[in-house]
Formats: sequence, structure tokens, C-alpha cells
Amino acid sequence: MIFFSETRFDFCGDEYIYGEISREMKIESTLKALSITKELRKRNIPGITEIYPNNTSYLVRYDPTVISPHHLLDYLRDVDRTKNEEDSLDIEGRIIEIPVLYDDEETRKISGRYADHHGESEGSDFDYVMRLAGFKSKEELIRYHSEPLYLITAIGFKPGTAWCYPLDVPKSEMLEIPKYRSPRPYTPERALSLGGMFTVVYPSVSTGSYQLIGRSAVPVYDVYQRLEPFKDSYFLARPGDLWKYRPISKAEYQNIREEVLNGTYEYKMQSLSFSAAKYAELTTDYITQIKEEFNR
Repeated sequence: MIFFSETRFDFCGDEYIYGEISREMKIESTLKALSITKELRKRNIPGITEIYPNNTSYLVRYDPTVISPHHLLDYLRDVDRTKNEEDSLDIEGRIIEIPVLYDDEETRKISGRYADHHGESEGSDFDYVMRLAGFKSKEELIRYHSEPLYLITAIGFKPGTAWCYPLDVPKSEMLEIPKYRSPRPYTPERALSLGGMFTVVYPSVSTGSYQLIGRSAVPVYDVYQRLEPFKDSYFLARPGDLWKYRPISKAEYQNIREEVLNGTYEYKMQSLSFSAAKYAELTTDYITQIKEEFNR
């Protein structure tokens, strides 16, 4: 059974209302934020200009010359209350495979260059995460990271950046990885990284402070829209999607990169209806079922 405390609302300047469902990271709060923002888009309310879901909150931008902020706040409270039951939190999304070369040469070299930023005086981010988490081998860390299914809880920081949270790992067993003490000035595009309990793929060259542990073979952002998933958007990720990271060899990484550059790569992807009730009742068993169906 899922229970929610009362959502806290705040005015932010004269154009925004912020709804905070919970301060603690909870999947049910993410599902509620996604469900509410989807409902608001569907209703197409005059005066609302933008809607932003986040990990456990949402932000609504409005035009105060069209709609009264206090009337809108009352309206948002009413919508919020309709999303407190499990059957109102189901989401439609996609499950997408992201092939990853873990501990690749490029991110190892880059993170080694900025070793004094990441918490220790030498070594790569991958080595640092291994030591911090107590893994005895490279394979243990790769297996730990690639086994879960990850929910995209929010998009942000840079265009196309997806915040991925593991669905089938008990909180007591989750890694909580500290960010750099000061950001590095360079991160390669498609770098796979860890920060807190979240996984992020950097969509483009960037500064950054998350620990680098590998590199995606496929783009998550494409302004040229060469591959099929980018035909309707520059971004691969959508809030509510599920990502499955798959470890690959250096040879497969190079083959996939060639297919991407040739425009022939096809993402492994399926539509998915995610049941909040099944997740609340079965959790790991439900996620295992989704993964098994995806791998058939």
C-alpha cells in the first residue's frame, strides 16, 4: 500500500508554483510527480506555459495575466489529491537498453587526470568507486551496476541528461557515491557516471562532478536526429522510461559506434505499462518479470 503526506506548495517568483511531494527520494513520489504532470498536460489549462516533473516534486510555470496564481494553486491541490491512490500512478513509458563499455580507456584517462578532484590523490573514478564500495574485482562493480533496472526520474542539468534511479535494489544495499570535491573542466560525451544514488550519461561534452565508470556506445542526445528514436526529439530519455545498462566488450563497443555513425544502429526498445500497485506489492519480483520479458 502506498501512502502520501500532504504535498507542500510554494510560489517561486511571480510565474512559478512548486509542489514538493516528499524530501526523501521515494519511487512512489516520483510516480506521483510523473502522473500529475502528465494529467496537467492532458488538461491543457489556459495560462499554464510549462510543466516540469522532478525526482519527488514538480514545477508549474504560468502566465499571471491569464490565470490567477491563487486559483491555479487551488486547482493544483485538487489535481494532486486525485493522485494519491495506486491505480492513479501507473505510467506508460519505454524500456531501453543502453550498451556500456565499463572502465573504458577514455573515462579512465580523463578521471585519472583529475584524480585530486574525486576524493583520492591517484587512480581513476572507477578504481575509487571500487574501493569505496568494497568491491574486490572490476567484475563485481560492473555486475552490481548493470543488473538493476533504472527509472528515469527527471531530465535536467544539461539538455538530454537523464537521472536514473535503480528500482530493484533495497535502499540498504544502494551505493551512495560522493561527487567530486570540485568539478572537472572536461567530461566526454556519453560518459557513464555515478553521483549519490543516481546514474547519469553525459549527453555531450561538459564540465562535471559525477564519478566516471564507463561510456555508453550509443547517443542519448542527437541534434542531427539520425537514428529512429530521435526523429521526434533531440533526446533519447523521457521521464518514466526505464533503462537497462548492458556490459559490452571493446570490440562490440567499436562495432556499435560504427553502426551509430552509419545511421544503421537500432536501439533495443519496447513500450511498457508500469504498474505502481504491482511494484508496491512485489517490488523485486515485478522488476525481474519486466527484465525477463524484455530479454526474450
